[in-house]
Amino acid sequence: MSQILKEVLDANEKYSFNFGDKGSLPIPPGRKFAIVTCMDARLDPAKFAGLAEGDAHVIRNAGGRVTEDVIRSLIISHKLLGTQEWFIIHHSDCGMQIFSNDIIHYLLSESLESANIDEHGTWYNPVKKGGSEAGQYINFLPFKHLEKSVIDDVTVVRNHPLIPKHIPIYGFYYDVKTGKLVEVPEATEIGKAN
Repeated sequence: MSQILKEVLDANEKYSFNFGDKGSLPIPPGRKFAIVTCMDARLDPAKFAGLAEGDAHVIRNAGGRVTEDVIRSLIISHKLLGTQEWFIIHHSDCGMQIFSNDIIHYLLSESLESANIDEHGTWYNPVKKGGSEAGQYINFLPFKHLEKSVIDDVTVVRNHPLIPKHIPIYGFYYDVKTGKLVEVPEATEIGKAN
C-alpha cells in the first residue's frame, strides 16, 4: 500500500467516524448555487466561499475552464437540482498560463511520463520514450490573460442555447497570494440575468 493511499484511507476513517447526520443531506444543493473553478491544490472552494457539505455544486477541472462537460454539469445543476446562480472562478498564478497547446502536444508525442520545467521556463521530458500523437486532437484550453479567460468562459456559458437567461453568472478570479476573490466586472456584466 502506498503512503498516499494509507494517508487517504486513515483520514477517511476519522472523517466517517464523525460523519453525523450528513448522510441525510438532500441531493440538491441547499444554497442553490454552483461554482466552476480550477483543480489547483491551492484552492479550497469550501473555505474561500464559506461552504459546508450540501451547500453548493463545485465543478473543477484544469484552469476552471468551461468545457462541454462543464456545460453538461451546469445544465444538470440547474434543470434537475435547482441551482439559480453560478460563479466562474479562475485564479492567479495558474499553471494553464505556462504552456500552450503546441507545447503539450509535443511533450505528449515524445513521452507520456511527467514533464519538467527548467529555470528558463522551458518544458522538457526527462524520459523520451513511449509518447503518442493522440494529444494533438485535444484542446487543453491554456490561456495567457487571466481576466480574459474569465470573460471568455462566462461568455461561453451565457451564450449556450441550453442555459436559461435568468441565471446570473458571476466572473471572478481567486488571488492565490491573498485568498481574496477579485471580480472581473466585464465578465459579470456579460453574465447578468436577463
